[in-house]
Amino acid sequence: MTTTTETALTTTPRAACTADADGRITFHLAPPDPAAFPSPRLLLRLRPGKGEPEKTLRTLDLTPGGDGRLNAVLDPQPTLPEGRWDLYMLPAPEGERVRLRPGPRDLRALVDGHVRDRVAPVAVRIPYVTKDGYLALRTWLRDAHAEVAGIDVTDRSTTVRARLHGASLDAGASVRLRLRGGKGVERTVAPRAGADGRDLAFTVEHADLLPESGRGDRVWDVFVRVGSGADAPPVRVGRLLDDVADRKEIFVHPAATAGEFAVRPYYTVDNDLAVEVVRRT
Repeated sequence: MTTTTETALTTTPRAACTADADGRITFHLAPPDPAAFPSPRLLLRLRPGKGEPEKTLRTLDLTPGGDGRLNAVLDPQPTLPEGRWDLYMLPAPEGERVRLRPGPRDLRALVDGHVRDRVAPVAVRIPYVTKDGYLALRTWLRDAHAEVAGIDVTDRSTTVRARLHGASLDAGASVRLRLRGGKGVERTVAPRAGADGRDLAFTVEHADLLPESGRGDRVWDVFVRVGSGADAPPVRVGRLLDDVADRKEIFVHPAATAGEFAVRPYYTVDNDLAVEVVRRT
């Protein structure tokens, strides 16, 4: 049983990593003191919600490599639950965990991930560096996904181009903009489907997103319903299929003026697409 105490070392271990296009990630570690790590393993910990205990752990064997480093391989299967995973080294089965700092991250294989079609379930893994400087892993696991290919904002409307992964459009498909906290309030627009039923585009008129009373800011989350039946689940629209784990502050789209409000598409902390409507100051 591993304790939850983190060991503070003068020299914190670092892990380099290489991501493959098929979802495999190889980690390379050089412990600062091999004698202090007699039988090391790599620990992945799914970060729990605030006030919740940790529930999901995954351990990987660390084996010596020809370059003197220790290597661990995270294979594509089994898939990891969606969330953020912190990485630790376990010096021994009963030893205290040591959180890892990042070394070089080779994510070149992920850059053009959006051009490869994915089957269901859509599993995505991106190594990244946390705000406090540690190595972590961002994962998504979804039955289907609509990857944004482009966003065009004009004075009156926003047009989004996307491609479905793990699903295709059927008769009666629709795009739903769901008012966050709005108790089921939605705006529905018809998608323009590509030849294979996976490419799509849709246009949202800004006037349709404004508050009816003329007061209050609001956020609309964007989904695609691939068919008209009740068994057609909504598919979230976003950008997951590249090497960017957190794009909210990086990919910033312009805002359009609509009366007293500014309308702007943006990516959430989970890289999902949303549209905010904010009163202009």
